[in-house]
Amino acid sequence: MNDTPLQNKILIVDDQPENIRLLMDAVDEQYQVIVAKDGPTAIQRTIQFLPDLILLDIMMPEMDGYAVCSALKANETTKEIPIIFVTAMNDARDEEKGLKLGAIDYIRKPFSLAVVKARIYNHLKLKRKTDMLEKMLCMDGLTEIHNRKGFDETLNRHWRASIRSRSPLSLIMIDIDFFKKYNDRYGHAQGDKCLVQVAQTINDSVKRPQDYVARYGGEEFAVLLPDTEQQGALFIAEKICTAVEALGIAHESSQVGDHVTVSLGAAAMIPNKGDVELSLINLADTALYKAKENGRNRAAH
Repeated sequence: MNDTPLQNKILIVDDQPENIRLLMDAVDEQYQVIVAKDGPTAIQRTIQFLPDLILLDIMMPEMDGYAVCSALKANETTKEIPIIFVTAMNDARDEEKGLKLGAIDYIRKPFSLAVVKARIYNHLKLKRKTDMLEKMLCMDGLTEIHNRKGFDETLNRHWRASIRSRSPLSLIMIDIDFFKKYNDRYGHAQGDKCLVQVAQTINDSVKRPQDYVARYGGEEFAVLLPDTEQQGALFIAEKICTAVEALGIAHESSQVGDHVTVSLGAAAMIPNKGDVELSLINLADTALYKAKENGRNRAAH
């Protein structure tokens, strides 16, 4: 996340217009402000805009702030968004309840604008650092694409989303042909350069923001394609195959040709409750094995 304050979105949730105006004075113009005047709207706008911080009133009709906080913390998409309760409820038990539900702070009304500003700034600064650390943990240090940890987490998230929406999820598994022979002939330093080039070529071949490229392990890569049927996945796989071959990286020990190539397996599923992510991985692995059996340097499904 960029450190520029304008990149930060803050959702203010309160049913009283005067309270919203007061909080907007605390936020000033340095942040993008989104407003919701009731609980259901707050949940909807949180999912829509994914704010960096939520200032949440507790005492609201129909759905109070505690219920909103619980709903957001139970949602995989919104559970990590920090929430600050801003409320006239000043009993210690109310504060304890809010913090146990997952809020990061509790500000009592009437509040000092300077204190609210300082707390907003500090929590956003902490979130930027946390986001940066999470991103680093999910990146492969060599190829600078996502790593296996990031892949596993993203597959789990897309899998559950596909179950809810009844939409197809595709996976392409990719293996560099005879890479051990490449390392034996050219050395591991050159092998690392090859991995970087292939990884970036795969990444450049996938255009949609929701698509996900990862180094699965060693010389194997994976591409997740949400809302994509098998024919679409096969099209992307063939595009990647052609692009890697076009790099023309010399590989005189390959049994396919005189340059680096890849084999790819594409698979798609519309998962049901009770299915496991491993089912899709096994399908893609089977297709990858088929591509290798058929001569490598090709995609199969």
